[in-house]
Amino acid sequence: MNTKEKPLLWTLAVINFIHIVDFMILMPLGPQLMRIFEIGPSEFSLLVSSYTFSAGISSFLGAFVLDRFDRKKILLWVYVGFTIGTLGCALSPNYPILLVARVLSGVFGGLTSALILAIIGDVVPYERRGRAMGLVMSAFSFASVMGVPIGLFLASLSDWHMPFYILTGLSFLSLGMIFKYIPSIRDHMDQELVKPTPMEVISRVTSNSNQMKAITLSVMMMFGQFMIIPFLSPFNVANVGFTEIQLTYIYIAGGGFTVFTSPWVGKLSDRHGKLKVFTIFMLLNLIPIGVITHLGVTPIPFVLMITTMFFVTSNGRYVPAAAIITGTAKPENRGSFLSFNSAVQQLAAGLASLIAGLIIGENAAGQLTNFNIVGYLAIFFSVLCIPLARRVKVIS
Repeated sequence: MNTKEKPLLWTLAVINFIHIVDFMILMPLGPQLMRIFEIGPSEFSLLVSSYTFSAGISSFLGAFVLDRFDRKKILLWVYVGFTIGTLGCALSPNYPILLVARVLSGVFGGLTSALILAIIGDVVPYERRGRAMGLVMSAFSFASVMGVPIGLFLASLSDWHMPFYILTGLSFLSLGMIFKYIPSIRDHMDQELVKPTPMEVISRVTSNSNQMKAITLSVMMMFGQFMIIPFLSPFNVANVGFTEIQLTYIYIAGGGFTVFTSPWVGKLSDRHGKLKVFTIFMLLNLIPIGVITHLGVTPIPFVLMITTMFFVTSNGRYVPAAAIITGTAKPENRGSFLSFNSAVQQLAAGLASLIAGLIIGENAAGQLTNFNIVGYLAIFFSVLCIPLARRVKVIS
C-alpha cells in the first residue's frame, strides 16, 4: 500500500463505515420506532426491507451506468444523494416520510457500494487488492463494534433522530474527503470495451446452471439470516427483558468477536477447504438461531453468549461461501456476475425481512409472537444451503 493509496483507501473505508451504520442502525432502533410511531412488526419490516430493495435495484442498474462517468465525479453526486436521504431520515416526523427517506438512502447507498468496489479495482493493482479490500471492508466490523452501539447510546439519551443527524454530519465531512483525497479516475472510460446490457448479463447468468446454483445459495443464505436479524432487537426488548440501552451490548460483543474470528475463518478455509469450513459453521449457526427465537425472560450474560455465537457463526459461514460463489465466474465476466449476485442478495434480504414481518405478531402485553415459527423457517433455509454449496463448482 503506497502513500497515494492510503488516504484514498481510508476515505473509502470512512464512506463504507457511514453507509453500513446507516443501514444497520435502523434494526436496533426497532423498539423505539415501533413504540413512537405505534407500528407493528410488518410495518417495521417494511422500513428495513425498503432500504435493501432499493439498494438491490440501484446496485444492479448502476453496474451498467456508472462506467460512463469519472469515478470521482459520480461518487460525489451519488454521495450527495445519500447525504440528503440520511438527512431526510433525521428530519422525518412520521412513519410515511421515514419510509420514503429510507428508500432514497437505499438507492444511493447501493450505488455507493458499487462505486467503492469499482474504485478499488481501478486504482489498486491485483497483488495489493486483497489488503485494500480488507481495510475498506473492515468498516463492517467496526460499524458493529462502535458505530451501532454509539448510535444506540445517543438515541437512548436523546431520541431516534440523533444517530441520523450525526451520520448526516459525518457524510458532509466525508464529502470533503472525497473531494480532497480521491483523484479523477477516467481510465475505464478510454477503454473501448463493449459493456454488456442488463439483459445480456441476466441471460448469461440464467443460462449458466452453475452460476444459478451459486445465486440460489446466496438467496437461501439471506433467507436464513434476514428473517431473524431485523427482529433481534425488538424481540430482546419485548420478550427477553433487555432495556433499549442494553441492546448495545449485543452489537459490541458480537461485532467485537467477529473482528478477530473473520480473518481466522479465512485462514481455516484456505487450509482445510471452503466447503468443509462452510458446512461446519452453517451447522453451528443453527444452534443460536434455534435458541434465540425461543427465549423468554433470560439473564443478560446468557443472551450475550448466544447472540455472539450467532454473529460469529453467521460471519463464519459467509467468508467461505463468498469464496465459493466468487469462484463460479471467469475473470472476464466476474464483475457483472457479482453485481448481479449482489443485487439478488439485497432483494432476498428485503423479501426475507418482509415475510418475517408478516408472520410475527404482537400480543396484548406488547410481546412479539410467532418468532419461533420464523426461527424454524430460517433453520430450514439454512439447512438447504449445505447440499446447495456441494453442487456449486469452483472454476477459477
